[in-house]
Amino acid sequence: MKHRLGRNQQVHFLPLAMRAWQRLIRQACGPKFPLGLTFVVYFFWGHASAQIQVVPIESFPQSVAIPAPGGARIQALSLPFFDDFSTVTEHPSSALWQRSNVYINNTLPINHPSINVATFDGLKSDGTPYDVINQIATGPTDTLTSNPIDLSGTTAADAIYLSFYWQRKGLGELPDTEDSLQLQFLNSAGVWEPKWTMKGDTANNNFTQSFVAVTESRFLHAAFQFRFQAFGRTSGAFDTWHIDYIYMNRGRSATNLSIKDIAARQPVSSFLKRYTAMPMKQYLLNPAAETTDTIRTDIVNLFSNFNTTSFNTIITDQLSRQVLQQYTSTEAKLISGFSSQPVGMKPAQLPAGFAAPKAVLQTQFVVQTTDQANIPGVDLRRNDTIAGITVLDNYYAYDDGTAEAAIQNTQRQGRVAMRFLLNKPDAVTGLQVCFAQVKTSLAGQTAVFSIYADERGRPGRTLYQKAAVISYGSSRNGFVEVPFEYGVAVTDTFYVGWTQVSEDYTVAIGFDKNSRFGTQVFEGRGTSWDPNNPGGVPMIRPVLGTGKDAPITGIDDEPEAHTKLMVFPNPNPGILIWQNPALEQIEIADISGRIVLNARPATGQNQLNVSQLADGFYIIRLSDGKKTVVQKLIIRK
Repeated sequence: MKHRLGRNQQVHFLPLAMRAWQRLIRQACGPKFPLGLTFVVYFFWGHASAQIQVVPIESFPQSVAIPAPGGARIQALSLPFFDDFSTVTEHPSSALWQRSNVYINNTLPINHPSINVATFDGLKSDGTPYDVINQIATGPTDTLTSNPIDLSGTTAADAIYLSFYWQRKGLGELPDTEDSLQLQFLNSAGVWEPKWTMKGDTANNNFTQSFVAVTESRFLHAAFQFRFQAFGRTSGAFDTWHIDYIYMNRGRSATNLSIKDIAARQPVSSFLKRYTAMPMKQYLLNPAAETTDTIRTDIVNLFSNFNTTSFNTIITDQLSRQVLQQYTSTEAKLISGFSSQPVGMKPAQLPAGFAAPKAVLQTQFVVQTTDQANIPGVDLRRNDTIAGITVLDNYYAYDDGTAEAAIQNTQRQGRVAMRFLLNKPDAVTGLQVCFAQVKTSLAGQTAVFSIYADERGRPGRTLYQKAAVISYGSSRNGFVEVPFEYGVAVTDTFYVGWTQVSEDYTVAIGFDKNSRFGTQVFEGRGTSWDPNNPGGVPMIRPVLGTGKDAPITGIDDEPEAHTKLMVFPNPNPGILIWQNPALEQIEIADISGRIVLNARPATGQNQLNVSQLADGFYIIRLSDGKKTVVQKLIIRK
């Protein structure tokens, strides 16, 4: 069995006690690893890494599985074979491919040839790992297999070549040197033969094009197939490869690198300047300041010579089907060979009297080309259209709805928060959270979220805390609702974040690596907060209520929770949490004054289960041996 610690997996171990370190090191490195060295590993890793860590997701919520192909025989395809995945989402087309676990997307690659790629990793199509037991197991992972292609009657003189673009890592996890991606051909004896292999280890922000000849007689039969197969870690979204623009035809050569094709590529940016989504009522207070100057994407030229094109843009409210704006570029874009060029348009702000309480704004770019006849039988205008969505509803978002990874704070009592700016005071009534599964499921465990006021451009006093039960969305990248008991009054600037309160598990939140708003992320250590741009944003969205009509609660100016004797949240579902390590005594009395609980926390303890108490109103007395604080407590399960 191969044991290894992937470069991005070591970060899970940083906050653990030495005994847990020894257990995890033994699991990863084998039973003969000297325990004395765990101190050395702990010391150097613990002092060389930040507390905020971005790690691969090891499981997505199970979604609807792809139906298995029927029993009817698939009619063999004929040349040319072409797919750039631009016409599908999540799963490849069954007209060209057999059932596959690859993930079709446009957010994980970097500088890809055209919109959408096929991503290979250690997850199946339903979001679960290939191996759910052994977290360091390796072996074959995703496979992409073509339907049969009839090559009977062809010879080597037909010069059949298969070309494709590939990339390691992108915004996923980098394959190690022992990992690989392989192209295999099915010969006339029904045996798969490796014909091209690429090893891991080195990342490249550009795609590489490869050519493989299909000229040997044993492959020139009526049921020829090819497949890409990845080999790597089988326990999650590790060892990531991307494939795009697969083209197989006769009359080609390994030097025939270009195809006269102009394609749309990069995800369309937001209609908004500061967010990817925001409450409609907040937007309408200042549309000029909230509307972006330019909505952008880019166009890539896959031809070796200069190519000229123009584009049209249309902005539509998908709810009312109202066309809000149309734009046609006035000058033709001249793009040099094998290069890209950004394009954009200036959106018009919604009028102040816009009547709808909600809008789903789609911005669609359509590239004007004459690409349709450049591959016989293939209309290359298929990759000329790309669209993006911006929501104006009742919540703020910095993310685009896709999690390329997970983010954790590995420090006990470590905090992460994001800043949001209002156009008028309002009330936060809940959160939308994309919980991510790293290693084991944390469903049923507790995550503690906080709302903070602003203090000179950084998180200040705590306005509200909520202990929420962790659950996972019903689909990949799904959000769950975390409602608040009351609306929390916020003014011009507020912060939303979470605290790592447990030593037994580390909360993981979906992380959008494509977001450009990472400058709004802060990390809390002890009594201080510091900006910490992790290269993206946690997928947490504050939901705003009806403002003055919502029940409002706040906390008066007082010291931070980690220095004050206090427990939270309040109301409480049955788990008391505190951050002051000096707490020595907890005494709870009911409204008649009867003592119903008396506890002395152990050293390092920061939670107490009081779910045996009935719902209702209590008085709680907290002592650190020098002073005593009395606090009201509401138990509400």
